[in-house]
Amino acid sequence: MDLVTRDDENLLLDLLNTTPVVDGERVDELADRRAAMSWATARDGAGSAEETVALRRVRDVIERAVRDGSGPQALADDVERIVLRPRVRDGAVRWELQASAEERLAARALLAWVAIGERDPGRLRPCANPECRRFLLDRSNANTARWCSMALCGNRFKARRHYQRTRVAEQ
Repeated sequence: MDLVTRDDENLLLDLLNTTPVVDGERVDELADRRAAMSWATARDGAGSAEETVALRRVRDVIERAVRDGSGPQALADDVERIVLRPRVRDGAVRWELQASAEERLAARALLAWVAIGERDPGRLRPCANPECRRFLLDRSNANTARWCSMALCGNRFKARRHYQRTRVAEQ
């Protein structure tokens, strides 16, 4: 594996977005054993209970750090277990993650978070919709993306704001 790939960044974003708000309530998509197993195996994970525990722990700490700027101290043990080894393959040096099947996905997400924070600080952020718990990774040149999705939050928020403006104008 390269140190951090686009797939790792997408994994991180998918992981952070496993706690959406549905009908006004926060839902944890990794709380149900079968759903968590399915989520993990769809991303080449083991689907084990141990893997789910690691994913939830890493997700919760990263989520708090992105939302309120708290530090990664709670992930010290996870960080200490990450082992990257350089390998020469196809005439190039590649980094290979050495982790158990139960820790591999969580380690990839953690490495992606660190890489994004170093390379593109501030680009991983919560959706601007205060009723949403999702995150976005702004890959735009201008760094102005605000919504996890235009379909989910952007259009709704803009429509609500338009309705409020026109309603005030009518009064």
